[in-house]
Amino acid sequence: MTNSNVFNQSNGPLFTQLTNSYAAPGIEASVNTGAAAAGSFFALTTNNISIPSSQNLLLQILNATGSGRTVRIASLSGGTTAAATLLVYSGGTVTVGTTPVPVNTLLGNTNTSIVTTRQNTGTLGGTFTALLSVPLTAGMYSLDLNGSIVVPPGQSLSISLGTGSQTAAINLFWWEF
Repeated sequence: MTNSNVFNQSNGPLFTQLTNSYAAPGIEASVNTGAAAAGSFFALTTNNISIPSSQNLLLQILNATGSGRTVRIASLSGGTTAAATLLVYSGGTVTVGTTPVPVNTLLGNTNTSIVTTRQNTGTLGGTFTALLSVPLTAGMYSLDLNGSIVVPPGQSLSISLGTGSQTAAINLFWWEF
């Protein structure tokens, strides 16, 4: 017997009626929002830095061995006044110029980040592996990484923006668990 009826009838065996008793509007939040509400979301900025000719703006976070937490990179943003290349590396060595302090995005929360930071201008040294390379034009940039880059204990993440004779900034956001 062929079934010529392509529509599901209310008196048929497959009929279903969707009911949703939820009357108020739903609220959906990202992982970043949950981490921020828990006091585990952090921001780090280089601020606007003048990069000398033939050099790069360098920012690095190091997750110490035995820290007990894993860092997940949420996003990377900033700007540049001239064409540049944004590079993200696993590893590398940044000679300490300054050590910017990560800020907890749950303002007033006393939780501190476990990462050690380094910022300078120059060239990345040591052993490193490129994870991401993005050519930039002058202006702002924003990369949503949604936790797709993971920095476990004993590892570091380095960011390079340049090369030189421009003003640039790097803003890094992550959560820890």
